[in-house]
Amino acid sequence: MYKTMRLKCLFIAASLQVMAIIPAFGQEIIRAANYGVHANSFENAAPGIRKAIDACSRKPGSVLLLPGGRIDIWPEDCARRELFISNCTENDTISKVKHIAFLLENCNDLTIEGNNTEIILHGKMISLAIINCSNIKVRHISFDYERPTISELTVKSVTADAIETVINPNSKYNIDKGQISFYGEGWKINAFHTVVFDPVSGMMRYGSFQPFLQSKAIEQSPFNVRFEGDFKGSTLHPGDVITVRDPYRDNCGAFIHLSKDVQLEDLKMYFMHGLGIVSQFSQNISLYKVIVAPKKNSGRVIASFADCFHFSGCRGLIKIDSCFTSGAHDDAVNIHGTHLQIIAVSSRKIKVRFMHPQTYGFKAFFAGDSIAFVNPKTLLPLGYAKLTMAKLINRREMEIKVDKPLPAFVTDSLCIENLTWTPEVLIQNSHFERTNTRGLLLTTRRKVIVENNVFYKTGMSPILIADDALSWFESGSVHDVTIRNNTFDECGYNDGRGGIVIDPDNHELLPGKMVHSNIRINHNVFKMINPSVLNARSVDGLEFTSNHIVYADLIKTEKNKVIIDLADCKNVLIEKNDTDLAESPVINTKGIAKSAIKIDLKVNPK
Repeated sequence: MYKTMRLKCLFIAASLQVMAIIPAFGQEIIRAANYGVHANSFENAAPGIRKAIDACSRKPGSVLLLPGGRIDIWPEDCARRELFISNCTENDTISKVKHIAFLLENCNDLTIEGNNTEIILHGKMISLAIINCSNIKVRHISFDYERPTISELTVKSVTADAIETVINPNSKYNIDKGQISFYGEGWKINAFHTVVFDPVSGMMRYGSFQPFLQSKAIEQSPFNVRFEGDFKGSTLHPGDVITVRDPYRDNCGAFIHLSKDVQLEDLKMYFMHGLGIVSQFSQNISLYKVIVAPKKNSGRVIASFADCFHFSGCRGLIKIDSCFTSGAHDDAVNIHGTHLQIIAVSSRKIKVRFMHPQTYGFKAFFAGDSIAFVNPKTLLPLGYAKLTMAKLINRREMEIKVDKPLPAFVTDSLCIENLTWTPEVLIQNSHFERTNTRGLLLTTRRKVIVENNVFYKTGMSPILIADDALSWFESGSVHDVTIRNNTFDECGYNDGRGGIVIDPDNHELLPGKMVHSNIRINHNVFKMINPSVLNARSVDGLEFTSNHIVYADLIKTEKNKVIIDLADCKNVLIEKNDTDLAESPVINTKGIAKSAIKIDLKVNPK
């Protein structure tokens, strides 16, 4: 009977897998195998992939079916495009031409059915680029690198004058005259940005590779390297994993640009070079069951060179549902716009400039867009306008024209924000862990819901709401945010901010005027290893209600713990929360009138 039931289960599972790749009525299947893309051949599949995609582009509504198994793609014969990508474009002296494994350009109504194919990328490549497309689905596929651009070393032993390591087999290295270097397919590391992962605590922290570079490297056997030098001040322990990369951002894992209605489903990104999946000036992006994590049994701990999911200047709905991220050198999710600075004003025309060195080269405004004139010191809008013209005049500057005469206050001291390209956001049922920085960065003026997620040991604040026009120039203000039914577990160990942080970079305050508004934090569980559960400034309408806060034993014994720190807010409601502290904690309320805040925090010692 057991055998019969097991066979039935296997049959059902196989049937479901087949059903997953059956096209809808009228969809034509185009098989990559018919264009020379064969599983486990270890040949360059790039030419066949390009031909298959070209065939699909001529037949809207078709399905590109991959062969299953493993296919390899080298930069030779793959698609190439000059791309300028938000937050990962640097150094004008270096080419911006990217090598792209799967390039969808000017395509409509296309599905890529991965059939559980594993794509192995060679060299520095973008796995998938979707440019000027609509109604695109990509599903049941995984991407990995033959040689990830992050090198990993596990510590075997530590003494004052030597550290012994085991280098992950995926990390190619060379030792010359006692000096170690790391290299890959067509690249060599020139700088050593270092993050250390402690598998015992599950925490990641910034480190330094400098002591290793100043020591003598001795290969005791393949991938077993002993470093002899001055390690008296080392905080490393056996088992720690040292992860090293060149911080220069010259690529991204996947790129969605000027596209709409894009769905990524059941994708596994085992490694991404540069930034992660970047969506730029696109509309309605859905990520469902997208996993960014090292492949099991790879021995690796890092899957993303920087952010996992990055959205710049998008609109419509951004939906992240049932996703998992683990092992990133930067934030799990970043959603923002871009402030451009006014550098010249003439009649109805304005010249504006990209200010951050990692973001430039693409159109950030379009005819018909609505804009706000923003004071970078207060981050408050001074007025609004609608554009009749917008053009990129060089890599770093745009010229725009407004529909009405410019007010006298419009000068080159201001920035502008694109109000049209701001998205609604829904992030739910997802798990974010193993990063030394933040979980979510959220800056959009439209409706935001973050619910039923787990944030596990993010090194900094699990959720940050910022906004600035003086450093990263990432806009803008938020006006409708709900954070509910989430679990925040032992976060903030790197910066002491283990809960929600609302911290706009406004250097001048105007009485009664706030940058952010209408933020509700309800029914969450905070498992804290530091006191700070909420930091907020410049918010009009802040609710922190019905949250359960549990503290580590060490924190419970501290006196005068500041668990909520508020500054220059109004219409604040803090009630129906409970903690397991033995005494009432401290709540700072700088610059807040008593009439503008209501506090009721319940203490339930156990």
